[in-house]
Amino acid sequence: MTEPITYADSGVDTKAGDHAVELMKDAVRATHGKDVLGGFGGFAGMVDASALRDMRRPLLATSTDGVGTKVAIAQAMGIHDTIGHDLVGMVVDDIVVVGARPLLMTDYIACGKVVPERIAAIVRGIAEACVLAGVPLVGGETAEHPGLLGVDEYDVAGACTGVVEADEVLGPDRVRGGDVLIGLASSGLHSNGYSLVRRVIAHAGWQLDRHVPELGRTLGEELLEPTRVYAADCLALAQDPASQVHAYTHVTGGGLAANLARVLPAGAVAEIDRGSWGVPPIFDLIRELGAVPWSDLENTLNLGVGMVAVVGADGADAALARADELGLAPWVLGRVEDEPAPGSDISTGDYVTGTKGVDGGAVRLSGSYRRA
Repeated sequence: MTEPITYADSGVDTKAGDHAVELMKDAVRATHGKDVLGGFGGFAGMVDASALRDMRRPLLATSTDGVGTKVAIAQAMGIHDTIGHDLVGMVVDDIVVVGARPLLMTDYIACGKVVPERIAAIVRGIAEACVLAGVPLVGGETAEHPGLLGVDEYDVAGACTGVVEADEVLGPDRVRGGDVLIGLASSGLHSNGYSLVRRVIAHAGWQLDRHVPELGRTLGEELLEPTRVYAADCLALAQDPASQVHAYTHVTGGGLAANLARVLPAGAVAEIDRGSWGVPPIFDLIRELGAVPWSDLENTLNLGVGMVAVVGADGADAALARADELGLAPWVLGRVEDEPAPGSDISTGDYVTGTKGVDGGAVRLSGSYRRA
């Protein structure tokens, strides 16, 4: 007689999954306010949307993302609670670009084997970042995929839904010539470009536990620095009338110029001075270890600029002061012009335009980078 084959024999441990839920539920509940209904563990998370009835014309905004190959660093170091901050930052900071307030967040974790403590650490990080963003974590899924992922492998994804008044949407329609570009400092590499970073590190033969004097810590600790969660602070800045925020851009894959071009109106040109900020040491280290051209770095990594606020010229001083109060370490990156400078040609390599399929404005970076 053939021996019976159980689900556990196939590599799926439902008891481990239940234990993981028990370990994470307090962290998840800490994100719940009075608007979250149904408690923990239901088939669907519910949020009371009654407040939307008082809005003139509420628009829902949504975004979904993951953290890419940064998870390989977390897995190699056995540190799993920071990756959740990356996930939340990559999602909520996309919807704040249009001025949307996050309403709810969900997550998805796929793994080769459910290790309850590891899954709970990932979700704890997600929950901590949700608190920073002011958004409840109302649902999630952990899926065990034996045979598809190794026992120590996992990947994470998340989605966020937010709301904004139709007449308060930020973006290209508000941007005008003369607007000032204000850079908001990144916390490091954030969660983009890790395929390049990992290739460079491997080529150099450096180990993650190597102490790097210019970083003041180990290489692995630097690479795992969590993505900054800007959402709550950017909303506070946008709600300050004196700051005159017209648009934001989230500097993710593609780098500063490619992402800024997406939030400019067609015909406008953002002029950015590369020397207006100091590039943090980790970026220069990657450049030196891999002999990576500056052009490739600026088309891949944030180089120290995590978000950009586009503000009215008359509001620039107020925006800088408010952003500084919020701890965003702001500085003036450049300015928006109505059209390219006389004699210039935006079809040349000096300009970045038409990125991500958006027929928007153009961005020109000039000058040279300097170290922080």
